[in-house]
Amino acid sequence: MSDHCSPTFSDLASRLGFSCEDAGGLVEVRNPFALENWTLPVLEFTIVLGAVLALVYAVLRLRRHGDPTNLVLWFGATAFLFVIEPPIYFPATFGTEDYLGTMFAHNVFTVDFLWGRLPLYIVAIYPLMATIAFEIVRMLGVFRKYGVLLGAVSVGFVHHAFYEIFDQLGPQLRWWEWTLDNKVNLPFFDSVPLPSVVVFAALWPMSLALCVQFFVGRHVDAGRQFSGLQLVWRTVVIGLAASVGVFVLPLPATVFGMGSDTVRGFLYAAELAVLSVVAVVVLVRQWSHLRQVPSDAPGYRNGFAQWYAIVYLAVMAVLWMSALPDFFGAVDGFTTNGDPVGNLWYTIACFAVAILCVAATFTVPRGQSKDGGEPVSGESAVTQPA
Repeated sequence: MSDHCSPTFSDLASRLGFSCEDAGGLVEVRNPFALENWTLPVLEFTIVLGAVLALVYAVLRLRRHGDPTNLVLWFGATAFLFVIEPPIYFPATFGTEDYLGTMFAHNVFTVDFLWGRLPLYIVAIYPLMATIAFEIVRMLGVFRKYGVLLGAVSVGFVHHAFYEIFDQLGPQLRWWEWTLDNKVNLPFFDSVPLPSVVVFAALWPMSLALCVQFFVGRHVDAGRQFSGLQLVWRTVVIGLAASVGVFVLPLPATVFGMGSDTVRGFLYAAELAVLSVVAVVVLVRQWSHLRQVPSDAPGYRNGFAQWYAIVYLAVMAVLWMSALPDFFGAVDGFTTNGDPVGNLWYTIACFAVAILCVAATFTVPRGQSKDGGEPVSGESAVTQPA
C-alpha cells in the first residue's frame, strides 16, 4: 500500500527498523523472535492475553449474573478504537492530513493490521486498560456513592496511572515513535506529547466510563435487564459518544491554546490536575468510608481485574528496569541509540498510584448481596433474574 506511505511515516518506519513499502497488508504475522527487541513480544503477549481474559470474564459475568456492563465496556472500548484510530493512521484517506498529519508510527509486532499501522496489542490495550480502571472504581463503589460523573472522573484518573507507565517507556524501547515537529503533538512532556498524556491516558477512558455507566451500568444497578439487540445498539452509541467526548473534553486547551504551545500545554496540564484532585478526593473518601462502614461495601470483587493489574504492573516494572541503564546514560533526553526517554519520576508516581488503587480493592470489606452471593451489578445488590 505504497500510496499511503507518506514521507513522514516512511522516515519514522525506517528509524523503527522496518520499511513502510514492505509492511504487509490487511493482516500480517511475523516471527516474534525476529522483532526489533525482546520487549516487543513480551509487551504484546501481556496485553493480548489480558484482553482475552477480560473478554472471557465479561461473558461469564453476563451468563452467570446477568450483568452485561463488562461486555459493553469491552466492545465499547473496541468500537471507540475503530472510530478514532483509522483517521490517525491514514490522514490523507480520511481528509485529516492538513490538521493531523502523521502523528506517530507503531513498530511492527507479531500480528499487525492495516499495512503495519495497527498492531494487535493496540486493539487489545483499549479494552484491557478500560476494564482494569473501570473495575477498580466499581469495586470501591464509587459510582453508587458519587454518581456517574465522579465515577467516570475516577476511572480516568486510575486509567491515567496505569497507561502512563506504558506511555512513558514506549519511545525508548521503540514500541512506537512520535513525529517531533507535528503541531498536534506539541508540547512534549519529555518523550510523550502532553496531549497524549492528558487526552488518551485520562480523558478518553473518562468519556468511555461515563457513557458505559450512563447507558448501561446505572440501569443494571437498578435491576433492569437488556435484550441482545438493546445491548448492541447501546454499545455502538457508547463507542460513538465516547469519541465525541474525546473531542469535547479537551476543548479548553485546543481552543484557547490554539495560538501558543505554552498556553496549550498549561491548559492541558490544568485539566489533568483538576481531574486528578477531584478523583483523589473521591477515591480516598470512599475508601475511608468503606473501612469505617463495612455494611456499605458493594459486595463485588473482580478477581481478574485485581490480579491481572498486578501482573501488568510486574511486567512493566521488569521492562522499565531493563531500560534503566540506557535511560541513565541518556544525554539531552536521548539514549546513545538516539531513542527519546520518558519521565522516570512521573512514572514512579504513576506506579505508586496504580499500586495504591489495586491495594485499596483488597483492603475494603466485602459486603453481601440480598441473596447472600455476588450481586448482579458491581454497584448494588439486585435480585438475579429467574
